Order: sequence, then structure tokens, then C-alpha cells
Amino acid sequence: MKYRLERDTLGKVKVPHGSYYGAQTQRAVENFPVSGLRLQPSFIRAQAIVKRSAALANTASGRLDETVGAALVRAADEVLAGRFDDQFVVDVFQAGAGTSQNMNMNEVLANRACEILGGSLGEYSLVHPNDHANMSQSTNDTIHTAIHVAGYCDIREGLLPAARALEAELSRKAKRFGGVVKSGRTHLQDAVPISLGREFAAYATMVGRGCGRVEASYDALLELCIGGTAVGTGLNTDPEYKGRVIVHINEATGFRFRAAADPFEAMQGFDAVLEVAGALRVLVTSLRKISDDLRLLSSGPRTGLGEINLPAVQPGSSIMPGKVNPVLAEMLNMVCFHALGCDAAILSAAQAGQLELNVMMPVIAYNLLQEIEILAGGMRAFTDRCVKGIEANKSVCESYAEKSPALATALSPRIGYAAAAELAKQALDEDVLIRDLALKKKVLPEGTLRELLDPRRMAEVVSDKRKAAAGRKTRATGAREGKTKLVSKRGSRTTGPSGKKRGARRKKR
Repeated sequence: MKYRLERDTLGKVKVPHGSYYGAQTQRAVENFPVSGLRLQPSFIRAQAIVKRSAALANTASGRLDETVGAALVRAADEVLAGRFDDQFVVDVFQAGAGTSQNMNMNEVLANRACEILGGSLGEYSLVHPNDHANMSQSTNDTIHTAIHVAGYCDIREGLLPAARALEAELSRKAKRFGGVVKSGRTHLQDAVPISLGREFAAYATMVGRGCGRVEASYDALLELCIGGTAVGTGLNTDPEYKGRVIVHINEATGFRFRAAADPFEAMQGFDAVLEVAGALRVLVTSLRKISDDLRLLSSGPRTGLGEINLPAVQPGSSIMPGKVNPVLAEMLNMVCFHALGCDAAILSAAQAGQLELNVMMPVIAYNLLQEIEILAGGMRAFTDRCVKGIEANKSVCESYAEKSPALATALSPRIGYAAAAELAKQALDEDVLIRDLALKKKVLPEGTLRELLDPRRMAEVVSDKRKAAAGRKTRATGAREGKTKLVSKRGSRTTGPSGKKRGARRKKR
């Protein structure tokens, strides 16, 4: 391999010929051959946006030469276009705070800017990684800012659309399965009837509320500590630098980022990221429950519940011919497990902040963005390849509903809990339907029994109660409106000008 010789504050470094990164990045490559993992492309884009915005702000203040500033902006635009993706080579597990990552970006931008200005790679007399690309910045505020920008953009543009699409598809299934009555289950044991539609509606609500929690929390990511430099004081920045940088970040992203209310607090802690991670944890828990449920409901096809059919997307076994597994639900389970691992890493790293800085930023960045990425991808695949193709086995559902000994619950108010329990136990012992046994024993008149033990009626009890409540509300509202109208009419007869005339005419007659 051919090399060029560069020098940093520690001495000479051999840098691969043709690379756009420089000495400090090369040192990091040699010092941290840990995992082969790199920070995500969305983080690199966020870094480039921050650097581009800083160059524009420094040029506007007159601190950065216009020619150099324009070259840095052009270089950042090329990074944003993905031209130099292979030049960001620092391992996730690197120097604290992400100094190596920051210098990797600074060196790529500086070297490309040198080229643009007619110089050679490594000719830092034209454009310097620290003096120009990193002007008015430190690792501490730029990496922190890039985490917020990348996290917000990835949630807004990736995760939330995927979650809302899943919510919408579950809602469509809920409407389609509204008339399918089945046995409810609590403790994995038979319970009173419910409709399959209501189960799916609950899933849709879980996902929808999860989205709401994420939306409520990720506003905190809009606060940026850019301009705080090393510890929050803003040392070495122009008074208008912070405001200008944020304006340019907003122009680049289309979002409304703002300066942190307290830059010292923002640089020391990662409460905003933790708040988002907490909301994601609730969503993950719901997704895990939904995928577990679908695996249970589709278990079989002969020896399980078999109440729904998941679409067959691939053969399920390398040894058992014809076997089809719930692979999309299994995939989503694994995504959830990994997401919870990301969450644990974020929590531990966020707790490791000391004094004026949390130096665990690279691992926070990687795990936050990976959690967002896999959740978005997992939900998209689960929606498109699984949920859209779910079919109900109506006959199986209704058969289980008819056989459930929990139907005796409907008799409890009429014959008492103990008698109903005895009836349920006898029905199980004799392997007969609750209805047939109750009719045989004549515990209540036949018409009453058929009405009370109708699974469909039991599954619709909630909606019936809601309708009744709505009816009572409507009647009460109507009564109030009627009284109001009556009072108004009386008032018009006795107190209004026309009322006096009518009263006078009556007296005259």
C-alpha cells in the first residue's frame, strides 16, 4: 500500500495514499480495531449538516475566508450526497466523546476543500481540519448536536411513518374482523367472548399511543447545544454564531431546531435522548406483545389455536416438508429484543456522564440510531408482509367461543356465582356445551338461556353499554335543550316587545 506522510501534534503518521481522512483518523483506525462497526450514514449526514452550517455561519461573521468557506460547504454537500461514505472509518468504540469521529469528518472536509481549491490531499496550509473545518466548534458540542439532528430526522422520516402504517393496517383488520366472535383468554385460559376485531383494534390503539408518546418526547431532540464548544461557555465563537448555525441547520433539514435553554445542562447530560428512548421502550413492549399474540393465535395448523392464518411467505423448515412458520412475527420479536439491548446500552452510557461532559457519546449515537432503524425496518416488513395478509378462521373462532366454559359467567347474576361455577365444572367434566347443559337442567327458561348464553351478545356488551350511555346523554341533552327553548319562548311572550302586544291582545279578547 502506498502512503503519504502527515504530521499531527504527536508526530508523523503514515496515511493511506488517496484517502481523504488524515493523521488523527489513521491513529484511531490503528488504536481502535474493535468491532468493525461504524456510525450510521444518518449520523454522517447529520455531522455534515452541522459542519456545513458552521462554515456558513463563520463566513457570515467574517471569521472564515469566503473562498475557504465555500470550498468547505461544497465538500459537505458532497458528503451529504454519499460521495465519501467509505472515508468514515472510525470504529464505534473509540475515543471518548467521539473526538476521533469529529476529526474524521474535519479531515475529509478539509482534504476535499483543498482539492477544490487546487491543492493536494494533506495540504493543510490551504484548508486545515482544526483551524477551518472545526472553527467555532468542539467535539463536545458537534457530536452531541449531530446525535439530536440524526435522531430527530430518523424518527420523523423513518420510524413514525412505519408505525403509523402499522397502526392503519391493524385498524383495517379490526374493522374487517369485527363480526368474528371468539373466546377471550386470560392467563392463557378460556375467558368470556370477544370479537377478533376488538383484539386487533386494541393492537392498533397500542401502536397509535406508542406513536403519540414518541411524538411527545422527541420534541426534546430539537434543542441543540451547538455553539457551546467545550463546556457550554461558547468560548472561541462569534456572538451571533449559535443563532446562525441553527438557522442553517433548519434550512438543511426542514425542521425547527433551537438553541438549548441551558447549554451547560445540555452538554453534560442526555436526558432528551433518554426521554425518547423511554417512549421507544413502550412502543417496543407493545410490538413484542402483538407479535407474540399473532404467533399464538396462528399456532397450529392442527394442534394449536389456529384462529387466524398468517400469510405464508417462505418454507418454514429444512427437514419438515410443508411446514410454514410465523417468520415475520418471529423477526419482529428479535427486533424488539435487540432494541431493548440498545435501550440498555443508552441508559448505561447516559448514566456515565461526569462533570461537564458525557464522553460516551459514540455508543449513545450508535444505539439510538440503530434502535430507530431496526424498529422502522421491522415494522415496515411486518406490516407489508404479514399484517396485510392476515385472514380469520371464523369457524374455528366461533367454535371455541361456543365451547368456552366461561360462558357460565353470563348466568352468574341470575343463578349465583357458586351455581354457575358448578355448571361450568360439570360441562367440562362431561365435555358438553354450557348452553346444552343449562337447557337440560332447566336452570332458567329456554328463551332466557339462549339470550344470555349467546356469545355474540356477550362480545357486544361493551358496545351496547356505550350505545345506551350515548342514548342517555342524547336524551339528557335534548331535555336540557327543550327546557331552554321553553324558557326562551316564555320569555318572549312575557318580557319581549312582541310578548307584551300578544298579552295585551289576550286581555282585550
